[in-house]
Amino acid sequence: MHKDNKSSSDRQVSTIASRTVGLDVGDRFSHFCELDGDGEIAMQGRVRTTAEAMRAQFGHRQRMRVALEVGAHSGWLQRLLAELGHEALVANARELRRIHQSERKNDRNDAQLLARLARVDPQLVSPIRHRSAQAQADLSVLRGRDVLVRSRTALINAARGIVKSLGSRLPVCSAEAFVHRVEPVIPPALTVALTPLLETIATINLQIRAADRQVTRLARERYPQTHVLQRIVGVGPVTSLAFILTIDDHARFAHSRQLGAYLGLVPRQSSSGESVPQLGITKTGNPYLRRLLVGCAQHIMGPFGPDTDLRRFGLRLAHRGGKNAKKRAVVAVARKLAVLLHRLWVTSEVYQPLRNATSPAPAAA
Repeated sequence: MHKDNKSSSDRQVSTIASRTVGLDVGDRFSHFCELDGDGEIAMQGRVRTTAEAMRAQFGHRQRMRVALEVGAHSGWLQRLLAELGHEALVANARELRRIHQSERKNDRNDAQLLARLARVDPQLVSPIRHRSAQAQADLSVLRGRDVLVRSRTALINAARGIVKSLGSRLPVCSAEAFVHRVEPVIPPALTVALTPLLETIATINLQIRAADRQVTRLARERYPQTHVLQRIVGVGPVTSLAFILTIDDHARFAHSRQLGAYLGLVPRQSSSGESVPQLGITKTGNPYLRRLLVGCAQHIMGPFGPDTDLRRFGLRLAHRGGKNAKKRAVVAVARKLAVLLHRLWVTSEVYQPLRNATSPAPAAA
């Protein structure tokens, strides 16, 4: 028993209000460690990773701080714990190196370390914010479409590789036109092997078109702010909707320039003395949105990109030469595009393609 001057009831309220739980989430079972107000372990155990089990374990408790690592289950768990009245912190996995690099790593120890970090200072776990349940469901439409597109790409590459193995090549064409362009030129010896691939690609094309219609309808009816972002040539319904749903709330960022670092489009740094090496980008944040922005930047920088401030900016960087100058320029344009999209979202300004143009456009490389 603690020797202090507090009454029993005051001490109980203080202890309960200051309790902290670390929750190491697994696919089937999750381990938890509960610390009392003095940092002592009050309870340890495991619970099934289901909504019913979590309600039974934490639903009857007074408000606690619960820290869990980001993952497949962290979104619904954070919303459930908040619904039950707890303070739910989702820890950034990239920042929890003490857990991943520990030589005594196990679920019980991970849960305890999460609880101790969250108890001392919530910022030590670099808490992230999950989007709403509706936004998560809508984003799943985009991710489903992305799976279809990547599956189609894998099938097309497989078909090209099979044909190359016999010394032939399939014509260069878009993914949408692939089946119609290659069917007449398939070597007879490979007809049996490639027919199932072509039929699957044709089916996936139909599914992607249906997904595109669904995305367009979703953007128009539920997220009208995407219309402002689509005024930038190269940014369509998929990218604009992914941007809105990933960021979720533009007020999260006080300055639009913060988007570059948030999406991992800024260079890594490892300077020491006079040594300042050129490193790749950090690749933090959402990889799907980053990939979409880089694709938009490639269109802006490509032969069919219109004359805009973004294109001129990228071409100036590409003309500086050096190793991988074109790649660095594309990433820089993607970073600048993210900043511009956020700015347009915040202000709803009319996009002016050549707002900052003061000199003739540089020639494309």
